[in-house]
Amino acid sequence: MASVGVGYDLGASTYSPAGRVFQVEYAEKAVKSRGTVIGICCKDGVVLGVEKIVQSKMLVASSYKRIYSLSKHAGLAIGGVLPDGRQLVNRGREEASSYKKNFGVNISGKVLSSRIAMYVHAYTEYWHLRPFGVSCLLSTYDDTDGYSLYMIEPSGECYKYYGIAVGKGSQQARVELEKIDFTKLKCKDAAKKIAEIIYTIHDETKDKPFELEITWISNESKKKHGFIPNDLYKECIKAGEAAAADDDSDDDDDANNAD
Repeated sequence: MASVGVGYDLGASTYSPAGRVFQVEYAEKAVKSRGTVIGICCKDGVVLGVEKIVQSKMLVASSYKRIYSLSKHAGLAIGGVLPDGRQLVNRGREEASSYKKNFGVNISGKVLSSRIAMYVHAYTEYWHLRPFGVSCLLSTYDDTDGYSLYMIEPSGECYKYYGIAVGKGSQQARVELEKIDFTKLKCKDAAKKIAEIIYTIHDETKDKPFELEITWISNESKKKHGFIPNDLYKECIKAGEAAAADDDSDDDDDANNAD
């Protein structure tokens, strides 16, 4: 089975006999090897949260981030290879700026997501380019569609979601997200829920330390993208730590019962 991709993974423009594009699949694996990114669309806004891995004890964690603003009303969370993600941030900012300049109104989430997705897809069509090793979550607000959450994959696929997760712990996170009633959830509760999920799925024995990064576009932020207030952030940290502690105690109880 190791030879399945031999000869067909040398460029993104080559299909295998089974119809697979291996370079895109490798890019998706790069996303799954990085920290978890979660997005939730609530009735009063959109919340993005990132498990920002601290690669070294000597690293100043605040010196880099994984969530960026593309415009006043749009934010992008990067799951996967960070330098690749920064290129998409720059592209998104250019698209938002040129749209505002040409048409005099803010770009809608639907248009912005589709333009970023087309840019990503273009890198899967030429042999001399490699796909972006990024799955990104886009949070937006516009007068037509209101609050929206989109995910753009390395293949260039783009979908709109109520809640979605990418990265190392995405499978566990999606199971938890499926239990949520998004029609009743508010942003403050969503921020705490994201913290609880990320702290619960983070394995302290295997994974490196991390910092929690959370932003939102909400009624409270006057429909502008930005980091959540410090007092709410502290509440999220407490909620996450409590959830992780509860999960550890449940595991200990299960082990004792097995003995």
